[in-house]
Amino acid sequence: MSLDLSPRLADPDALYAALIAAHQGLDEAASRRLDAQLVLLLANHIGAQDVVFQAIAIARDLAAAQEGATA
Repeated sequence: MSLDLSPRLADPDALYAALIAAHQGLDEAASRRLDAQLVLLLANHIGAQDVVFQAIAIARDLAAAQEGATA
């Protein structure tokens, strides 16, 4: 199975707003814990470790590219 990157969310803006709201009032450490817990919960829901590994690699590459673009 491979990672499906096609748009599938009915309302991605609402999801983004919910993610931002979830971080409100948290310090940096708590915010990182929230992100880690969310990733682990969703990875468990996906259940296909190879797909999760693909997602991790893509997310890391995107983050590195964005970091390079802002440097």
